[in-house]
Amino acid sequence: MAIEASPPSMFSPWPDRLRHAAIILLVAALALATLVFFGELTPLRAVIVFACIAGAALVPWRLHDSDAARDEALVNPVEQPAVRAVVGGIPDPAVLLDRAGRVIHLNAAAEQLAPALRKGELAQFALRSPEIISALREAIANTEPRRTSYVDHVPVDRWMDLMITPVSVPTAFGGTDTCMLMTFHDQTPIRRVEEMRADFIANASHELRTPLATLSGFIDTLQGPAKDDAKARERFLGIMHTQASRMARLIDDLLSLSRVELSAHVRAEALIDILPIIRQVGDSLELLATERGVKIEMHLPDGPVFVAGDREELLRLFENLIENALKYGASGGRVEVTLAPASTTDGASEIRVSVRDFGPGIAPEHLPRLTERFYRVDVGDSRAQGGTGLGLSLVKHILNRHRGRLLIESVPKNGATFTAAFPQAKVAGKSA
Repeated sequence: MAIEASPPSMFSPWPDRLRHAAIILLVAALALATLVFFGELTPLRAVIVFACIAGAALVPWRLHDSDAARDEALVNPVEQPAVRAVVGGIPDPAVLLDRAGRVIHLNAAAEQLAPALRKGELAQFALRSPEIISALREAIANTEPRRTSYVDHVPVDRWMDLMITPVSVPTAFGGTDTCMLMTFHDQTPIRRVEEMRADFIANASHELRTPLATLSGFIDTLQGPAKDDAKARERFLGIMHTQASRMARLIDDLLSLSRVELSAHVRAEALIDILPIIRQVGDSLELLATERGVKIEMHLPDGPVFVAGDREELLRLFENLIENALKYGASGGRVEVTLAPASTTDGASEIRVSVRDFGPGIAPEHLPRLTERFYRVDVGDSRAQGGTGLGLSLVKHILNRHRGRLLIESVPKNGATFTAAFPQAKVAGKSA
């Protein structure tokens, strides 16, 4: 049952204490008027009594109003909600400290970064990194900005930059004071990219240095002791040719990978029939298959199959997948290439091209790392097969640009299957 609100009285808009005083004065006036009417009190005395009652009722209200105004004026400006809102709106972790190092405000990102931080407590107790404490002490002592870096090992390694900036703020008594604004910047992604770049350069340099050293050694030998040895010269030239070819493949893979990464943000829109590409790759690798004693079996549909992509990149993708199967699964005697439509877990249509070998397979612990640059399951075997360690990394990047994905399945001693999955293209016209 709804309860109706009582109608507003004539005193409703007034403050509570003033409303109570008005009611008291109204009652007192009626009582005094009654006494005067019955002759119990002279009008002069009634006026004097009413004035005393009015003073007693109104003075406390004025005193309370003055106290509230004074208390509001004495609130530290830094404690105002506006300052808290500004600190809370900073996207990076941010903490505002007073000159003693106590926390005045902190945002949600700072609470997540350092759960031990508490408002009104010293930040040094929560932030125990020596770099942070040293920088904070120097900033407070010198009232100058300080910047430092440190590594946070919990729960995972993170590289952080800390900036401490002195901020002049007004005080409650009209002067100014200095607070310290601490802002934290997570440098982990940049640091990891730098580490990846350094690792890539080191690996590429190592891969190029080995054939270069071989070439240099045989050139010195041919210019010296084997200068007139026709048999040795023939053998050495063959080795030199192999090493030069290895360098050429490595450089070619590096350039291809670089080109794909540069265009990764540009989606390939041309409609390409991938069946002729797969057949072309199979024909071009027939000689390698014969040398390895492997038969390539194609299970492809009769009609065209279109995907949105880049023809040269798709050619390179299928070359890497089929060539890898011929090299590392040769003991199985055959390689199967299959194209079939499929659906993703969310119901989207896609085209899957699977390349399966029947070789020794790949141990489960290696599967997650196969697409890393220069990662090899067996370094010696990979180099003996002429591999550069970049093939599957290139395949992954090409598929990423084509909005596709690479699926890898393998059981030791039962071969491996590499599947390139492409989104189903909407054919609205002729292929490119």
